[in-house]
Amino acid sequence: MMRKQKKSADRSPTRLLAIAVLSAAVCCPIGATAADDLAEQLKSVPYKICYETYQSDNWELFVCNADGSKPTNLTKTPDVNELYPHVSPDGKKICFSVDEGDGPSKVRNVYAMDFDGTGRKLVAANARQAFWKPDSVAIAYLKGEFEKFSYLDYATKGIFVYDLKTAQHRQHQRNDVHHLYNPCYSPDGKWILSTVHAGMGHKHAILAIEADGSRVVDLNIPGCRPDVSPDGRRVAWGPSDWALRVGELDFSGSEPKVINPRDVVTSEKPMKVYHVDWSPDGKYIAYSRGPAEKRLGLVSEIVGVKAEGWNIWVADPATPNRAVQITTDGKCNKEPDWVYVPKK
Repeated sequence: MMRKQKKSADRSPTRLLAIAVLSAAVCCPIGATAADDLAEQLKSVPYKICYETYQSDNWELFVCNADGSKPTNLTKTPDVNELYPHVSPDGKKICFSVDEGDGPSKVRNVYAMDFDGTGRKLVAANARQAFWKPDSVAIAYLKGEFEKFSYLDYATKGIFVYDLKTAQHRQHQRNDVHHLYNPCYSPDGKWILSTVHAGMGHKHAILAIEADGSRVVDLNIPGCRPDVSPDGRRVAWGPSDWALRVGELDFSGSEPKVINPRDVVTSEKPMKVYHVDWSPDGKYIAYSRGPAEKRLGLVSEIVGVKAEGWNIWVADPATPNRAVQITTDGKCNKEPDWVYVPKK
């Protein structure tokens, strides 16, 4: 779905080039040398990055090396829109969303496939925002709130878990779970961290939900889209449209809490930063970055909404604003997810 284009050609090559120049101009306040050093360092990082991208009037899932080299189309489905990729912790499979049908029959479903694109299967209909259990043998997902299709990220109701071996679905014991988005597990599988919007008694918050229990804890950190580091000791999230923040995640007490929050990436308007994800070794974060725009009243960071001029970036969370852009075509590159590459 698109807005009617003006004669000024919103998507012209000249405009996209201008966006790229603006993006590069404000990418790294600590200096070009630091960014160059990081770019060189990423050439030897043994992980890949999977992301959604809009190519030839179609959403596809791509994977590239950590430095952005060798981008490869994993899906190659010109008539199907794949979105929101999440790679299993063992690096062998991908779960993702697919927008299928048109008009009143349009629906968002969750699928899974092997990392090479084979073995594709439907996990759940009218479902979205799937995420892996740490053992890579089950996929959790959020059920759509309505039968009618919605782009709204928080249009969800209920957490479900799908076991890959038994093909059985299990609902979380809290049946009042609703309006969650961008959930993830803690590495020990005991907690689910998620944003909630106008639901469960919260206006807007990041929650820790007991994975196999009933406790729900407000982490008291502003913003959305949390991601837990692979060692379970840190959480990254977006406190606003213009920053990414990291804090220590403390599970030692009766309830989890976040301490020592600090910004690791900041951006200047109109360039938003979103969709943060930790590398498997916890040394880097990937994220997407692009101009603030709206289409049919929806902001660019929402899944399935086109985001021209957006690209994937990688940053070193130990040094604020040490970051480098790894995709350059600006073709709605969003939702990066790091890939652990198993040794052959």
